[in-house]
Amino acid sequence: MGYVKRKTGRSGAVSYSKSEAKEYAQEHFRGIFAACLTPFKEDGSPDDDGLRHNIRHWVDDLKIAGLFVNGKQGEYFSMSLEERKRQFEIFAEETGDRCRTVMSCSDENLDTVLTLGQHAQNVGADWIIVHAPPLYFHSNVDLVLKEYYDYIAGKLDIGIALWHQPDYSYVLEPEACAQYADIENVVAIKYSVDRERYSKLTEITRGKLIVSTSSEDLWLENILELGWQVYLCSSPPYLMQTKFDQRMNEYTELAMAGREADARKVRDSLNPVREALKGTRPADKPQAQQKYWQELIGQVGGHVRRPLLNLTVEEKATVKQGLDTCGLQLNASNTAA
Repeated sequence: MGYVKRKTGRSGAVSYSKSEAKEYAQEHFRGIFAACLTPFKEDGSPDDDGLRHNIRHWVDDLKIAGLFVNGKQGEYFSMSLEERKRQFEIFAEETGDRCRTVMSCSDENLDTVLTLGQHAQNVGADWIIVHAPPLYFHSNVDLVLKEYYDYIAGKLDIGIALWHQPDYSYVLEPEACAQYADIENVVAIKYSVDRERYSKLTEITRGKLIVSTSSEDLWLENILELGWQVYLCSSPPYLMQTKFDQRMNEYTELAMAGREADARKVRDSLNPVREALKGTRPADKPQAQQKYWQELIGQVGGHVRRPLLNLTVEEKATVKQGLDTCGLQLNASNTAA
C-alpha cells in the first residue's frame, strides 16, 4: 500500500495510506481554501517570482487554510504540462507545512490527468482534484464517470476531490455523486450546482464525502445550516481580504464557533466589497478583472494568456473606483487607501 507523504503540519500528521484517505480528509480538509490565479508576464511567460510573493502573502498574512492550485481561475487550460508541473512544485516549496494544498489535475486527456496526479503525489500535495470531463452526445453519463473516477483512483494513492460544474451540458445528480463517494480514495467534491442538489448530497454522504462549492455568498449559511467544514473555493479569500482586513476569516471562525448573530454581522459588513468586486467585472474578462484587483491591493496580478482578454484603461478605472469606495482596509489605518 502506497503512502502520501507531506511535511509535518499543524495537525502533526505526516502521511496517510490510501485506505486512510477518507478519515484523513474528514479531519484535515477544513477551513477556507482559495482558488489561485496565475500571474503571467507581458510576454506570456509565467511570473514565478510573482506567484511566490502571492503564496507567501496568502499563507503568512491572510492565514488561508488551503490553496487550490492550477484550476480554471489559474488558467490551466492555457498552460503546458511542464508549466503545470512546475506550478505544483512552486506551491509545494512555498507552503511547506504552513498550508494545505489541493492540486488540480483536470484535463481532457486522461494521461495528463494521471501524470499530474502522480506529480502532485510526489511533491507532497495533500489532495488532488479532477474535473468531470467533457462528454458529448451522451444522454446518461453516470456509468461513464463512475468508470473514469474508478480508473483514476486505482492508479493513485492520494485523496481525490471530484469537481463538477455543468460546463459540458450535463448535470451530475446527487445520487450519482454518492456512488462515486464509495471509491476508496475519493474524499470530497467541489459541486457547483444549485443549493437543493448540494444540500441533498451533503445529507446522503455525510461522514464519507466532504461537499462544498465556490459560492462565498452562501458560505455562512452552508456552515450554519449544512454543517460544512471547508470552503472549496474561489478567489474571495484573497480578493476580499488584506493583511489588515480579514472579515471572511472572522465570520467563518464565528460561525464555526456557533456565534451566528456575530457571524452574520461581520459577513454582511462585507456587502460593499462584494458588490464592488462583482459589479466592476466585465462579463468577458473575469480573470483579468480579478488580477487587476490583486494589483490594487498589493499582490501580483499580471496579465492573462490568450484566449483571455486583458482590461482596457477605462475598465481599469472602473475597477479602481469600485475598490476605492468599498471600504476594504488596505493599510494599518481605519480607512482604505
